[in-house]
Amino acid sequence: MRPLWKGSISFGLVNIPVRLYAATERQAPHFTQLHDRCRTPLRHVRFCPRCEREVGLEEVVRGYQVDPGRFVVFSEEELRALPLPSGRTVEILDFVDLKEIDPVYFDRTYYLEPLEGGEKAYALLRRAMEGTGQAAVARVLIRSREALAGIRVFDGRVLALHLMFYAQEVRPVDELPRRWSEPEVDQRELDMAVALIGNLRAPFSPEKYRSRYREALSALVQRKLEGQELVEVEAREPARVVDLMEALRESVRQAEEKRSRAQA
Repeated sequence: MRPLWKGSISFGLVNIPVRLYAATERQAPHFTQLHDRCRTPLRHVRFCPRCEREVGLEEVVRGYQVDPGRFVVFSEEELRALPLPSGRTVEILDFVDLKEIDPVYFDRTYYLEPLEGGEKAYALLRRAMEGTGQAAVARVLIRSREALAGIRVFDGRVLALHLMFYAQEVRPVDELPRRWSEPEVDQRELDMAVALIGNLRAPFSPEKYRSRYREALSALVQRKLEGQELVEVEAREPARVVDLMEALRESVRQAEEKRSRAQA
């Protein structure tokens, strides 16, 4: 695991030297687009439809669209002159109750590791945050853009930094195009639903959840490599739920049987 950069966590007069690492990586299958005729990988180019030619990177400028077809153009010098925080500092602004941050605000996650000489201050901050249940709200410069960030204790051992969405970047629920009214719920149905949740409740173990699509694709790739014939699997039609109460009761029964078999 390679660090993305070295910098510091800053809050008050305290500076903690740290390294920043990416905590996650997508493992979704990646496909390369090929030309169907000759199987050559396609090249994506910048093309100007007015000049009808390919455009080199040295000819590209940045434009901010204010109206359809109308842009304000910026030079790289103007963008670099904007007031931004240091790219090597995670500036803590506030400490908040971790439970107050809804997961919808979290984006990508990074690990913060202490550098030599910063171990004690790092440990003090981590233990104080863990003991108080607090998270830090900070700002940091990532890839030349100022970002809002949250810092919390992860796995009881390290500080994790989450890039966050700003409030105006989270779409309001009121903007949902569909409207519906809350239906009446029978208490027996609600009790059965609660019982079903209770029977399906289990400790969160992320390693038990696997991507069925990725595993199936890997098997398909292997079969193609080995020259085996492919077998089509007939899709099952989903069962139609006629009676909600009966469906809940059957779900509870199946969950209880599954739990009994697991405990046997």
